[in-house]
Amino acid sequence: MSFRNVLKLLFNIRRTILLFILICSIFFLVLFLSSVNIEVILYALLLSSFIGIVILVVYLYKGVKHLNYLESVLNQPNFQMDQLPESYHLFEEEYQQILSKVMQEHQSSLNDSMNKYNDLMDITTLWAHQIKTPISAMRLLLQTNEIEENQSIKEELFEIEKYVSMLLGYYRLNSETNDFVIRKVQCEPIIRSIIREYAKFFIRKKIQIELENINITVLSDEKWLSFVIEQVLSNALKYTSEGKIKISSENETTLIIEDTGIGIQVEDLPRIFEKGYTGFNGRRDKKSTGLGLYLCKMILSKLGHSIEINSTVNKGTIVKIHLDGISIKDN
Repeated sequence: MSFRNVLKLLFNIRRTILLFILICSIFFLVLFLSSVNIEVILYALLLSSFIGIVILVVYLYKGVKHLNYLESVLNQPNFQMDQLPESYHLFEEEYQQILSKVMQEHQSSLNDSMNKYNDLMDITTLWAHQIKTPISAMRLLLQTNEIEENQSIKEELFEIEKYVSMLLGYYRLNSETNDFVIRKVQCEPIIRSIIREYAKFFIRKKIQIELENINITVLSDEKWLSFVIEQVLSNALKYTSEGKIKISSENETTLIIEDTGIGIQVEDLPRIFEKGYTGFNGRRDKKSTGLGLYLCKMILSKLGHSIEINSTVNKGTIVKIHLDGISIKDN
């Protein structure tokens, strides 16, 4: 028996016990005042005490057993109402009915919220896919007239596409299913493809790109790994106005992206992976969403990888993407 539960039960019936003692005391007092033989009184006292103790022990045994079962059910992660034992008394039955009603209302509210979320996700995903069509059409129109103003517009369109991709990535990661395809991935083709995509930005800002020992093969998801590398490289390019960006590897399983940019404030470093946190640089740039590094952290965590960032203001930032583990994790 659980001593704590025994105390609970005794406290619960304390008034009944006191009432029983009071009635017995009055009964024996009346017998005593009626000049009844003392032996008869003692016999009645012993018999009453024995019956009372037996009833109390039986009550405590059944009560503790009932409480222990209730505690085991309530401690289960996926509690269901049909797991509750038969009501011990009338009040408990009423409480169970109230609890059942509350849980039904909660489940109904949860289902409504989930349906609304799914509807919003479907609409947003559809919008994100459809908006890519006019963006592509605008790019084709701009290519027919290569003037400097058009180049600026194309760069803005590129930024819009990047934000749309980020939005789609966020919704896909938070969906109930994922589309991870785990296999051996060569990092060099991914990196070179991203660099070609951002080549015009490197040229316009006169930023040197340096590649060193990037011909490594890791076990990961190619699409999502490409997304992470692009986000990190895009950040490095955004906050680097002169100098170079270097991409290298370490221990055959760690990608390193270094830049000579403005760096990250010391007070911002502990929070750079928080959703929506832009920090000093993001507030100054006014174009940061605070989602890029958050998504990178989430993606890598789901893949069993990790990321770390070290930075010095006005000297640059070093990002290390550790790809040495693979373990698909649920949402």
